[in-house]
Amino acid sequence: MLAQPHHLMTPEEYLAFEEQSEDKYEYYDGFTVALAGGNRIHSIIASNINASLHRQMRGRPCEVYTSDIKIKAERPRKYMYADVAVVCGEALFENLSQRVLLNPIVIIEVLSDSTEKHDRGKKFQYYQSIISFQEYLLVSQDTKHIDHYRRQADNLWLLTSINEGDAHIPLPSINCILTIEEVYEKVRFNDTTDASADSP
Repeated sequence: MLAQPHHLMTPEEYLAFEEQSEDKYEYYDGFTVALAGGNRIHSIIASNINASLHRQMRGRPCEVYTSDIKIKAERPRKYMYADVAVVCGEALFENLSQRVLLNPIVIIEVLSDSTEKHDRGKKFQYYQSIISFQEYLLVSQDTKHIDHYRRQADNLWLLTSINEGDAHIPLPSINCILTIEEVYEKVRFNDTTDASADSP
């Protein structure tokens, strides 16, 4: 997933650089970090989640975004990509280009060997600085397993792990439900060619 950092940039330089780049970069305190492309399993899982949430949100003031939208965390300033992000109510963006989302409620990451430590650790910490952020899903692409974090009133996070035998994953902050079967629809874990590749 992560390439070696390039030279230090200001946030403004980073945003201008990304406007001209064909590749995606995240931004961490002056460093830009390149993201690699995903594999088949990663793409199918992210598409399944996006499709399910989009279907459930029809007619509601909610929007679901793919990894084309950056997410901004303020303390300190970070710009990151998530596989899926959801907003209910008015979506707030950093500027008129509407490329940088400020108020996600739910963020979902599909894990790979190269991203899991970062997604569970520092990236989750950075996301927590976003006031609107309420629920975080970490979705395995090697087995049917999802870790679901929910922000509590005391600003602690409650973890629920969902395995293959558990049917439903409620997302109360956006009034939606995912199921293990729909998240992993058409995924073949015995396909070693797909499973061996890294994903963003």
